[in-house]
Amino acid sequence: MEKKIVFFDIDGTLYNDQKEIPKTTVQAIEKLKSNGVDVVIATGRAPFMFEELRNELNVSSYVSINGSYVVFNGEVVYKRALEQVKLQQLEEEANNFNHPLVYVHHNHHYSNNKDHPYINKSIGELKIIEPKYNPDFFRTEEVYQALLFCEDESHYVTNHQDFDYIRWHRYSIDVIPSGGSKAKGVEVLLEKLGISKENAYAFGDALNDLEMLQYVGTGVAMGNGCDEVKAIANYITKSVDEDGIHHGLQHFGLI
Repeated sequence: MEKKIVFFDIDGTLYNDQKEIPKTTVQAIEKLKSNGVDVVIATGRAPFMFEELRNELNVSSYVSINGSYVVFNGEVVYKRALEQVKLQQLEEEANNFNHPLVYVHHNHHYSNNKDHPYINKSIGELKIIEPKYNPDFFRTEEVYQALLFCEDESHYVTNHQDFDYIRWHRYSIDVIPSGGSKAKGVEVLLEKLGISKENAYAFGDALNDLEMLQYVGTGVAMGNGCDEVKAIANYITKSVDEDGIHHGLQHFGLI
């Protein structure tokens, strides 16, 4: 029997709105692993932001930071940082508009603004530690993703095309390397493991899941997902709180 693999987004997929993982999801993933299926978390979050979840699920493989930092069984297999010079140009432009930035590393994150309501609101809703203040962090360390806090990213999309932009909150967008995505991280991992796309499944709900769900053989949208994700999915399962993960895995005979 050919090896199979399943990729799971976190927010809105594994986690509900309260940032809790339903018991049926934990049980389904445990069953999935016992059936010999590889389980991988695929998220826009950095590794330090979901360590507790990895421990709860006993999962040590992940496509994190929207595909820019990939780990399999605890080993880093791929990473791609933002280009420092281009990031500095973006920061200078953002400062002109009073749009703060948070620089994301694999084990911490830092802000170039000491206190901004957009940062407080969006980061607070993730229920993770707040970024510390260090405006020069990107000058000395690798930054795999930046968070740009604004309500309209069109200016940056037009004038800073070395990066791609994905909105994840009313007040914030992810800034990732051009051509980067969860799909790129998935591609790297599938090649390393020798698993075909046809034997790869992915569950997601948000805009940063689009490429991943389209890339794998079977893309599953959560019932609580956005319309864009549902439109391209091979299957729409139930919502997080309606045992959506369990239902979807069962539908495809994976558990």
